[in-house]
Amino acid sequence: MKPLFEHIGIVGAGAMGRGIAQIAAQAGSTVLLFDTAPGATQAAAAALQAQWQSLASKNRISADDVEVFTSRIHQAASLQELATCPLVIEAVAERMDIKTQLLQALESCLAPSAVLASNTSSLSITALGAGLQRPAQLAGFHFFNPVPLMKVVEVIPGLKTAPTVVEALQQYAKDLGHTPVLAQDTPGFIVNHAGRGYGTEALRVASEGVADFATIDRILRDQCGFKLGPFELMDLTGLDVSHPVMESIYQQYYQEPRYRPSVITAQRLAGGLTGRKVGEGFYRYTDGQAVLPAEPAVPVVEEMPPVWLSPRASRRVELLMLLKNLGAKIETGQSPSPIALTLVAPLGFDITTVAVVERLDPARTVGIDMLLDDAGTMRRVLATNPATRTDMRDAAHALFARDGKAVSVVRDSGGFVTQRVVANIVNIASDMCQQGICSPKDLETAVTLGLGYPMGPLALGNLCGPTNVLEVLFNMQTVYGDTRYRPSPWLRRRGAIGLSLLHEEE
Repeated sequence: MKPLFEHIGIVGAGAMGRGIAQIAAQAGSTVLLFDTAPGATQAAAAALQAQWQSLASKNRISADDVEVFTSRIHQAASLQELATCPLVIEAVAERMDIKTQLLQALESCLAPSAVLASNTSSLSITALGAGLQRPAQLAGFHFFNPVPLMKVVEVIPGLKTAPTVVEALQQYAKDLGHTPVLAQDTPGFIVNHAGRGYGTEALRVASEGVADFATIDRILRDQCGFKLGPFELMDLTGLDVSHPVMESIYQQYYQEPRYRPSVITAQRLAGGLTGRKVGEGFYRYTDGQAVLPAEPAVPVVEEMPPVWLSPRASRRVELLMLLKNLGAKIETGQSPSPIALTLVAPLGFDITTVAVVERLDPARTVGIDMLLDDAGTMRRVLATNPATRTDMRDAAHALFARDGKAVSVVRDSGGFVTQRVVANIVNIASDMCQQGICSPKDLETAVTLGLGYPMGPLALGNLCGPTNVLEVLFNMQTVYGDTRYRPSPWLRRRGAIGLSLLHEEE
């Protein structure tokens, strides 16, 4: 089947332009590739041919395919050579002045019916179109790197974009084998906006000394199923890319507290510790592999104290069964005995506050994160308070490691690592639904395909339970006195009456 656009132009022969050219040629489009840098289009054409030959050597495509695909890539010596293209995609530097000037030059040489598409990741489509004579023909068409592997593309109309242009780009994305998602023209669109909840909150956790980078990464991988921890991900992306995005979205949303960047990334960027590509970021890299600190050893405890579980603990029935299965001696009195390890499982509150409110001895009090069902995780997370005795900390660690499951012990804070990060992911996603930035369905698709999350943010909220997520946010707002944990109205309405987050009442 022929693609909607059989003949397209691409301006910009870097990684993004080459990637778009590759999938377009594979889908049956003839591609005219232009770049102002001397030799850039030749290098891109050669790289594409080498890529196809590599795929053929692995029997992914045939030798005939290599010849056909290569024949569809043509090099343009000037913008004027793109005049007959019904679609031109710009993939040049992410600067408003450069893109605006280019789009104006393209408009002057293209047919009035031609579609202009910008691969911008963060710039306003409405602003880019403000200097055009035909802003109705411009839309955002944001691919992700590497384009052939990242199977999602954001289609973004500006305020004056014609609906027919949006429909055409959605269809062409499907022709290319990608999944289109429709986004409003707001800062960060869908993927970069939704991604604020992961890295920014993890950075806050690290800045408070709750845990080190490696521990935070391990917790979010093993408890939630993320492929990469937030610091591993930032090292892979590069702080020269991710930190400016944090700053841009924060400024474009007029210093919204939940998007506040971190001095940790600012300092590391200034020091050149941008990540894997330079050999050092949050981790040091040897032969491309991160050098990770060893996990703390499980303490040896000669005599395990009895355990008393708070009646206010979240998932209390599940936790009691877990303690029984681990062979703990469980106390059943109204209050713990003087020798008991006192266990609490709060949502959003710090262990110190819980110990004070419940009138427990803080020296013997340890918390455990039970936001998620223990059976569905690969790691348990405990938290001490400043007064917790070493013997009680070690006893809790040893007890919960008895069945071989990994255990991390973190310092006291409002909310555990997973609670804080997950609640922020769900809250930001809910706020995006509240603003009408995209549909819940497109949000889930964009985040799963564009960020590689194990599930969409709303599905993650369903897994934890909307009421539990709300409890974490309300309690953290109390602990920190900070509006960055203010629950979205969209989330509040659903959580208050127990609706699934994916249920659409409007």
